[in-house]
Amino acid sequence: MTDSSIVKRRGFMFVLSSPSGAGKTTISRLLLEKDNNLTMSVSATTRPMRPNEVDGKDYFFIDKDKFSEMVAKNEFLECAEVFDNYYGTPEKMVVEAIDDGVDVLFDIDWQGTQQLAKNRRDDLVSVFILPPSMAELEKRLRNRGSDSDEVISSRMSKAANEISHWQAYDYVIVNNDVDKSLQKILFILNGERQRRIRQHGLVDFVSDLIEGNE
Repeated sequence: MTDSSIVKRRGFMFVLSSPSGAGKTTISRLLLEKDNNLTMSVSATTRPMRPNEVDGKDYFFIDKDKFSEMVAKNEFLECAEVFDNYYGTPEKMVVEAIDDGVDVLFDIDWQGTQQLAKNRRDDLVSVFILPPSMAELEKRLRNRGSDSDEVISSRMSKAANEISHWQAYDYVIVNNDVDKSLQKILFILNGERQRRIRQHGLVDFVSDLIEGNE
């Protein structure tokens, strides 16, 4: 019997990148609230656990020896060193999720995105979020009220370099309004789910249609 429910879909890795203050974290949170077929990627890290963090939910907290062992076994989709600590995305859990038709959200920079593209390009959809202007970006950083002038200056210095990699992404959104940007990204997410290469049940479904099976 032909039934659209048998058309199984493969999930994908959905990357959002942006300079700090452009809205990536806010949009990621809203996406997770609105879409129950989207899950957040959980990274492994060697940094100490902070108060209120949960192992396996916020991060997988491991020591440097374990991290090095995982690197040697090519168990990370992407990894990097940040301020003397190491971070990496374990491949196994991500692959299991996308094999089950679940999309995995990544909040990573352009370097991490390049590593994902190198390892699993067919499973990757990437979006870069731009601020409407550098002045607005600085305003947003200052409105947070949590960073010193020195930290804000450092973030602004890094922003230009991060933005320069925008052409490496599949989609680019200018975040002038969070609600409108969210809707655009939801359209991208839903559109990518309909791509033929991800509809793994289509071969049998179409065969049944042609043969007139009921």
